[in-house]
Amino acid sequence: MTLAIVLAAGSPAAGLTTATGEPLADRLAAQLRRAGADEVRFAATLDELTALVATATAPVLVTGTDLVAHTAVLRHLATSPVGPTVALVLGDPPVPGRTAVREERGQVVDAGAPDALDGDATGVFGGALRVGVDDLPTLAAAARAAAGGPGSAVDRLFAGLAALGTLIFAQRVRLLVAHRVEDEAGLTAAEAAVTAVDEDRAELRLSVKEKDDFFTTYFVSTWSPYVVRWCARLRLTPTGVTAISVLFALAAAVLFGVGGRPALVGGAVLLYLGFVLDCVDGQLARYTRHFSAWGGWLDTMADRAKEYLVYAGLGFGVSHAGLGNGWALAIAAMTLQTVRHMTDTWYGVLHDEAARRPRAASAASGGIGDRLNAASTRVQADTGSLSYWLKRTVVFPIGERWALIALTVALFNPLVSLIAVLVWGVLAFAYTGALRTLRARWMWVPVLDTVDATLHRDDGPLARWLPVVRPMGPLTLAVIAALGPAVLLVAALWGDSPDGLRWAVPVALLVLLVGGLGAGAAHNGPLDWLVPAALRAAEYLFAIAVGVVGGAPGWLIFGYVFVLTVHHYDLTARLEKRQAAPPLHAFTLGWEGRSALLALAAIAGMVGSGLATLGAYLLVVFVVSVVLAWFVRPARSARASVAPVGAGGAAPH
Repeated sequence: MTLAIVLAAGSPAAGLTTATGEPLADRLAAQLRRAGADEVRFAATLDELTALVATATAPVLVTGTDLVAHTAVLRHLATSPVGPTVALVLGDPPVPGRTAVREERGQVVDAGAPDALDGDATGVFGGALRVGVDDLPTLAAAARAAAGGPGSAVDRLFAGLAALGTLIFAQRVRLLVAHRVEDEAGLTAAEAAVTAVDEDRAELRLSVKEKDDFFTTYFVSTWSPYVVRWCARLRLTPTGVTAISVLFALAAAVLFGVGGRPALVGGAVLLYLGFVLDCVDGQLARYTRHFSAWGGWLDTMADRAKEYLVYAGLGFGVSHAGLGNGWALAIAAMTLQTVRHMTDTWYGVLHDEAARRPRAASAASGGIGDRLNAASTRVQADTGSLSYWLKRTVVFPIGERWALIALTVALFNPLVSLIAVLVWGVLAFAYTGALRTLRARWMWVPVLDTVDATLHRDDGPLARWLPVVRPMGPLTLAVIAALGPAVLLVAALWGDSPDGLRWAVPVALLVLLVGGLGAGAAHNGPLDWLVPAALRAAEYLFAIAVGVVGGAPGWLIFGYVFVLTVHHYDLTARLEKRQAAPPLHAFTLGWEGRSALLALAAIAGMVGSGLATLGAYLLVVFVVSVVLAWFVRPARSARASVAPVGAGGAAPH
């Protein structure tokens, strides 16, 4: 049950009356109820707020009495999926008596009096925040520390919460209206501004991301809101739209495999429409405020599955038409894109961690990293400029990938499409890799040390049994691990008799296992965020090399690597959604365990059977893990929470 608290202490607007004659505080209370609060309480002092927070078992909404805003602003705050604790942040200039805010990457990294931020303020606190359950003790501590002070109590409370190190995300107001008022004139002006904006129309426009990629912005988001409204009227859920988009992508993949100009053009059209629906599911979630951890996880996993199904269709189409080894190109495209995504994920974690740290600790003045960071900030701020769009397009985001595939397939053939994807993907990887490496060395922020490194390395029992080699560092060892499989793969592809290289498989495995020597070392180097991607590359290259040496069909190698990518995307999706490890993660054997089993299959001359058996096993483990994590365990928790006394529940005292 969500509790909302209207805090009146220290607010000059406590006695203001709205145009309809009701007190402003009462209108705020009614808006909070419409925004989703189950109970609304008033607190005259911070001590009263502390007592109310002590009884809360769900997220708590706290507002001052001086906020004039659309109800949608409060609803967005209450339902924001960005994090457990979120604060309303306004773009108004800092003024005395208000708490100024400095935010980076959507996180509040500093809060206090305007002069205390040394001119670095990016906004002001909007007088409302949602506090997650785990942060409620910190909220109570901040309230006790701020009790009795001068000025607005809600501002002191927010500043105290930030000072205690709470991770607070910023909720910006866009298209809608929110203002903090102090007198009748300010209240009248704010109410007029609220009335002038059509709330529903603004919410529909807000369903579109504020900053998206070029193709999505100009060729999808210009008309997708109409589809969003239609889906909402039909009462479709975001998950339902995701499922439909998967069917569109699957149909496109089938048509790409069939070949022939009508099928290729039809597949291109379906691929475009599938991408539109891929955007619509998120826009519908934002419009209807139907967010869930399951929906976010499913959307992430479906995006990758759709893309790789399309690669499979293209690969089959190339081979079916006799244009070349399409499966080899499809495997290369999938491997490249997965390793790229791993670096994207961990670079984002790196940036978030850097934003949470004091500037003096996360940046050294001068140097190429400093200049690159400043240049990137300038380009990102110049929204809509040529340099802005070039920067967003050159990294080859999902919209541009799907557009390139659709155009090249419709105009040429699947071979041209896969080659184009590979060429642009390699160039984008080189560009982002070089710049991110330089900036990461400048920031020098360890991120793998802040999470379960064993989980995100995907280590198994064998890696944990290996000795630790600390002087070389885990990244160096992971890169060495990828070299052995890479050499074996090149030799198998260019040699006359790949089967004659069966003896080299154990050697490549030994080189691969070098990556396990860094499992127990500290992952605190400036580039150690690249370790997961390097280990993914090492395992994929080894599996592909073993498949080629063993003469396995291309579709089987593709299928096995596809299952591996699903497993690894599950880990990164859980990281992004702040979810626990998969329930059956221990049964996935680790990257080194899976590779050792494939090596044994190669030595025994059973590579095809080994890939099929191990791939099927991993897929079953993944499906069972998903069912346990998202359905069985939540159902058990729900039943346990309502268990009656005498049936396992504790007796009341």
